[in-house]
Amino acid sequence: MFAHQLRQFRHDDLVHRAEQERQAREAVRLRRAARREAAARGTGPESHTRRHRRDRFLRAA
Repeated sequence: MFAHQLRQFRHDDLVHRAEQERQAREAVRLRRAARREAAARGTGPESHTRRHRRDRFLRAA
């Protein structure tokens, strides 16, 4: 009886972990799709420009 309950608990835990992993993969997939769609529209964030800035700190001599 104890072995059966232990096996059932492990099975339930594995099913729960698999569901969490599926949800995580789906969230990543949706974020990537949203990024691709935003890039296709050309409305990227303005903070990521190709403009180079000067270094904040001077180099040591």
